[in-house]
Amino acid sequence: MDSHGQNEQQVVWTVVGTDIGPLLLAATQDGLVNVVFHATDAVRDRTLDRLASRLGTEPVEAPDSPLLAEAIGQFEAYFAGTRRDFDLPLDWSLISGFNRQVLRELASGVPYGSVVGYGDLAGRVGQPRAAQAVGVAMGSNPLPVVVPCHRVVESDGGIGGFGGGLETKRKLLALEGVLPEPLF
Repeated sequence: MDSHGQNEQQVVWTVVGTDIGPLLLAATQDGLVNVVFHATDAVRDRTLDRLASRLGTEPVEAPDSPLLAEAIGQFEAYFAGTRRDFDLPLDWSLISGFNRQVLRELASGVPYGSVVGYGDLAGRVGQPRAAQAVGVAMGSNPLPVVVPCHRVVESDGGIGGFGGGLETKRKLLALEGVLPEPLF
């Protein structure tokens, strides 16, 4: 470790096993910065490259880091059904503008066990015609599960799209009691 790097943003990461497959969690001193689904080796390598270029520093694997310990514990409790809300510091630096505004509203305003339509969420941030843009914001969410884009659905009752795949979205909604548990 070189000593002149003290002022650099440190990025630590680990992969945790969950009911929806391996999740990569990455954090900075400011908080959890990235959650990535299906964290196979290839996905992990792409994610770490992207984080290095976006945040300007090489992420370090550190499963024991205090920056990650609380997040790991909260994810475990969430998937065990004993935690409904994440209470973690979040680093929003990977997203900005309208997308950040929409995701912040989602994080604070759509609780566990509930869903919201794309158009409804657009209206909540003062852009009632921006349902499609809300869909784009959900697709660019750097903090899925914690910022619960799985809770955004189509107004006609359709499940909508999902970056983690529809099977993952169904499992998360079933865990929260919104959908019946998938049969297989």
